Amino acid sequence: MQTYKSRDEVKEEEKWNLKDIYNSIEEWEQDFKKIEEMTGRLKKYEDRIHSAESLYAYLTLSEETGYIYNKLYVYTMLQSDLDTRVAESQALQDRAGQLGRKISNATSFFMPFLLSLEEKTLKNYIEEVEGLKYFEEDLFDSYRFKKHVLSKEQEAVLAQIGEAFSSPQKTFGMINNADIKFGEITGEDGEKVELTRGLYAKLMEDSDRKKRKEAYEAYYMPYMQQKNTIASTLSAAIRNNVNLSKLRRYPSALEKSLFSDQVPLEVYNNLIMSTKENIAPLHKYMSIRKKVMRLEELHPYDLSVPLVEGAKEEISFEEGYALMLEALHPLGEEYISVLADFKKNRYLDVRETPGKRSGAYNIGLYGVHPFILLNHRDDSDSVFTLAHESGHGMHSYFSSKYQPQISAGYSIFVAEVASTVNEILLIRHLLKVTENEEKKKHLLNHFIDGFKGTFFTQVMFSEFEKKVHERAESDQPLNAEVFNQIYETIFRTYNGDEILFGEEVKYGWARIPHFYRPFYVYKYATGYASAIVIADQILTGDQQALENYLTFLKSGSSEYPLELLKKTGVDLTKPEPIKNAMTIFSSLVDEFESLMDN
Repeated sequence: MQTYKSRDEVKEEEKWNLKDIYNSIEEWEQDFKKIEEMTGRLKKYEDRIHSAESLYAYLTLSEETGYIYNKLYVYTMLQSDLDTRVAESQALQDRAGQLGRKISNATSFFMPFLLSLEEKTLKNYIEEVEGLKYFEEDLFDSYRFKKHVLSKEQEAVLAQIGEAFSSPQKTFGMINNADIKFGEITGEDGEKVELTRGLYAKLMEDSDRKKRKEAYEAYYMPYMQQKNTIASTLSAAIRNNVNLSKLRRYPSALEKSLFSDQVPLEVYNNLIMSTKENIAPLHKYMSIRKKVMRLEELHPYDLSVPLVEGAKEEISFEEGYALMLEALHPLGEEYISVLADFKKNRYLDVRETPGKRSGAYNIGLYGVHPFILLNHRDDSDSVFTLAHESGHGMHSYFSSKYQPQISAGYSIFVAEVASTVNEILLIRHLLKVTENEEKKKHLLNHFIDGFKGTFFTQVMFSEFEKKVHERAESDQPLNAEVFNQIYETIFRTYNGDEILFGEEVKYGWARIPHFYRPFYVYKYATGYASAIVIADQILTGDQQALENYLTFLKSGSSEYPLELLKKTGVDLTKPEPIKNAMTIFSSLVDEFESLMDN
């Protein structure tokens, strides 16, 4: 695998073309000034919307401001992520963030104003000005929030103190990314080296158990040492969320999180209940892992080791892209043609370079195109990441192409469906065409471990969030000891009795950034369960299932997410999709056991 000392060494066709957004920083500065001026104009509408014409003028200006601002902000984010060490890029992003807060302050009056209007008055306005029909559905949907929106003065105060509410998340971010040091571990040559997150992830897959144990204990040590500080930070985030939910008159913090997507409480509860009722195959897999690894005791640091050695293979980015397109062929010619153009038109930034943001993501920019960040390593795991992010990118592309701006952005609730469908199609394709039995075992192992991480672990996290928020809502204490007890109990339930639990397990809550975005992780699990059902339907050759899925990708947020999923044949208000996913997982475990026994 080639390593790159700078972006200059990377081929031009493997780098984003940010000129698709702005040709120069001068163009960006012009839009910055334009938005400052537009923000001032938006503010002047406060207490001055008295007619259909003025309402239409405000909404049109607001949408145009949002369109330009998104371009401006995304440009700074993409630029900064290419090299996080560049102070000028960080400063540009900070300026964009400050401008976003000014827009929020300038427009905070609008929702209280809208909800003070009689619905009859709004209907009359829409009849008077044809252009208001474009905004009609969103405007009337806002009335759902009527009892949860405060007075104009209160909303203005909340907008001003919004940064204070996000303080626990920022504090944890500083602790987790800047302050925590994992100390040193023994390197390849016997010398001490500093443990990093990247090295930790690598060592958790190492065949040397002593290295895994040493890295595991070193990784958890700083979280255990800072348990009280992190517990205080997490407790504050939870109580902020609970208090804000009460302030806005929601029955609970969970129901507040579900409200905007119109997701019934039963969907969240059913996810947890159906998973726990069908947890036996996961416990069986733990037993298989213990047996294959020939261990007397299975520890948490044994759970990420590939059970089939020597089956990983190198694959170039070019070969990986071609393989992905081949695997996604069941999605049809339009899908494949567009995705092939992603590479040709430089929608992807491919290589890992010094200072570049780690990981991978897709961000769709309406009116431009998706941008996909990778840190591609020319191996099979990177091909799965490519397929995953390309799924997000195609969802963004289709929604932007087939929807107007107002409904082009899709809900986070369905965001993981398109990415996971691609991963499932890729691994199903590889299992079909792979004749080498060792490679097939490796692929099944990869599939099962991915299922475990994206589904079971996220459901476990979701139950933890639910329990700790319920404690806060009943004014019970939240501290390190409480978090430890709840987390350990849930971890044992999901992972079974085969694992020998050390002291570190109970501190798992202390390292999870997602807990500062309340009730977010369950969407990974519902998305995964939905995707695995959809992908397997498509692979049967069911043309209607394919058409339904492509329509889903092109629908953006034109309907509520549960309704969009129902059109693909997935109804998450019922237990069947989760149970179907569990059945598929069980069959994978059985197939893997059978192959390993041969």
